[in-house]
Amino acid sequence: MFNKILIANRGEIAVRIVRACAEIGIRSVAIYTEPDRFSLHVKSADEAHFMGEDPLAGYLDPRRIVDMARETGCDAIHPGYGFLSENAEFAHICEQAGIRFIGPSGDVISKMGDKTAARASMIKAGVPVTPGSEGNLASRDEALELAEKIGYPVMLKATSGGGGRGIRRCDSAEDLHYAWERVISEATKAFGSADVFMEKCVVDPLHIEVQILADSHGNVIHLYERDCSIQRRNQKLIEIAPSPQLTPEQRTYVGEQAIKAAHAVGYENAGTVEFLVRDNEVYFMEMNTRVQVEHTITEEITGVDIVREQIRIAAGETLAYRQEDIQYHGFAMQFRINAEDPKNDFLPSFGRITRYYAPGGPGVRTDTAIYTGYEIPPYFDSMCLKLVVWAMTWDEVCNRGIRALNDMRVQGVKTTAPYYQEILKHPQFRGCHFNTSFVPNHAELLNYSVKRHPEGVALAIAAAIAAHAGL
Repeated sequence: MFNKILIANRGEIAVRIVRACAEIGIRSVAIYTEPDRFSLHVKSADEAHFMGEDPLAGYLDPRRIVDMARETGCDAIHPGYGFLSENAEFAHICEQAGIRFIGPSGDVISKMGDKTAARASMIKAGVPVTPGSEGNLASRDEALELAEKIGYPVMLKATSGGGGRGIRRCDSAEDLHYAWERVISEATKAFGSADVFMEKCVVDPLHIEVQILADSHGNVIHLYERDCSIQRRNQKLIEIAPSPQLTPEQRTYVGEQAIKAAHAVGYENAGTVEFLVRDNEVYFMEMNTRVQVEHTITEEITGVDIVREQIRIAAGETLAYRQEDIQYHGFAMQFRINAEDPKNDFLPSFGRITRYYAPGGPGVRTDTAIYTGYEIPPYFDSMCLKLVVWAMTWDEVCNRGIRALNDMRVQGVKTTAPYYQEILKHPQFRGCHFNTSFVPNHAELLNYSVKRHPEGVALAIAAAIAAHAGL
């Protein structure tokens, strides 16, 4: 087992990894840039080292991070998610320096990060994929010709894309004509590559992803699926495990296909295989070669500590579980609490947290790096915490979610929490009849009114009295 791990990330996922290290008895090393000087991951780790004034550069320089790991005596690096977590060069540099990258090999990251190469691997393995281009598209004219063949609507996607960026739905030749330059521009800015490909658009599908674990001894298991259909502009908002919409046969099938996909590319460590499901049709979409933001809900229904298993696998140990050991119980739901104003087109709401209170009670978990007095910097993702609830039945988990969201207090910034309560109350959601079009099809849910809690009113009155007394 490792002695010391450098965490090449920030925020809640860095805190999550620090906790996993502490439970195994491994020392943790955090890195930070100036805006994160007072961040919780800096306070929580055994050591923390400054990476410069620039908010992003210190988290995005693979050679400097590896040098820091060597200087601090680390024998492994955990990349978390985002930043360099799916950067093949980073994995290769770690290998060259004799430091274990806690994730798959650079070659696998490169293969699965290239969406056209990933499609080719899945086709070869017999995993179903959506009709589309066999490789990258050379020109807009080629794209228009292919779209006529496979039929509209189509999805134009960045080959190196992810996180909902570099992707556009085109319902007509006119849409495709205008989307072409935009997707190329987004792909170049976000991923450093202008390569794009095309897939047939599966209309109103379920977005289903399967969590897998694979060790270096050829063992692969799945931890069942998550339903990520509640999303806005391809950005996930609420995730559920297991999906309340899959049949037992579909659940078995997607699990088998995920394992087949992992074997096909020689996968190692934790990963996620994503599918689009409509009726009885299942299509491979992509593979994420890292821990997912929503790994929490899989942990809740299976009892498996995914981050701990990542570390064990990277250390060369065999999986602690066989497939027959994995059972799921109840339902878990994760809410991405973003510092955004849903009523103002989800505009970011960065600023100082004047009060934070985490909800509790049975089946409630919060993963976060915020605290009262923390200043949310404007340089990073707007997600400030993940609220996770678990219960034995679907109705119970929905009710627990409403209660926990109502109990939670994040004051000083606007968040998406009130909006999620409206989603949980909607009869279509409660009846398990939703897909990726739920959010755009229910714009009326944004017409909620924010209820002021008694203590919030009392604080406002006290502040007004204090201000008046100061006069």
